[in-house]
Amino acid sequence: MAAPQPTDSSPARTKPRSSLGRALMWPVLAAALGMVLIYNSFGTPVSSSRTAPPVAISSPSPEILGHHAAPAPAMSPQAPVGPSMTRSDPQRLEIESLGIDAPFTDLSLGANGQLDAPPPDDKNLVGWYKDGTSPGERGTAIVAGHVDTKTGPAVFLPLQTIQPGAEVDITRADGSVAVFKVDGVRQYSKADFPNELVYSDSDFSDLRLITCGGTYNKTVKDYEDNVVVFAHLDSYTKG
Repeated sequence: MAAPQPTDSSPARTKPRSSLGRALMWPVLAAALGMVLIYNSFGTPVSSSRTAPPVAISSPSPEILGHHAAPAPAMSPQAPVGPSMTRSDPQRLEIESLGIDAPFTDLSLGANGQLDAPPPDDKNLVGWYKDGTSPGERGTAIVAGHVDTKTGPAVFLPLQTIQPGAEVDITRADGSVAVFKVDGVRQYSKADFPNELVYSDSDFSDLRLITCGGTYNKTVKDYEDNVVVFAHLDSYTKG
């Protein structure tokens, strides 16, 4: 999932950090996901407000993620902004407004340099790139999920209907809960995907939720678009 950055408003960000996961472009994420798809001190919860990206959605058919390529190395940010948490692996993702409640699996790069896919036979499972930013940590965390599998609808099928302001809760291994607020949702052609906008690192604690959308191409057995949800860490609770 690569394209020029749109001229409409989107969350402000600086140069990305030097980490493959932190600048990970969807080609690595999605190409590898193949045919199935694919923060600093604790304390009292705090809030941060951001400019939401505009919504650009069409109704997607079910199935998988796209095929895109690898990112450039990133630079350390100069001025961190908003709340953040220390690093901790995600355990469970909940989006009450969509009825989503799913465990996480780790996603890593295979021998071919592409991201391994989550198990294709589990419809209620989301994956995150474990060598990148963890959800709640400063930077951009990438979470991917199936829109469907060969056996039917899957965990991220309703993702395109999420509304700005909706809450995404991620429970982490240290017992803490990172609460993200949705800034907006967009749909991009896989042939013209804005890798830098979606995957570049951030001075905020950002989250991207990604799945497939648009028309299903029976010839190539893949969806033509990707649905991307942009969200930021709004608050958190201790473990």
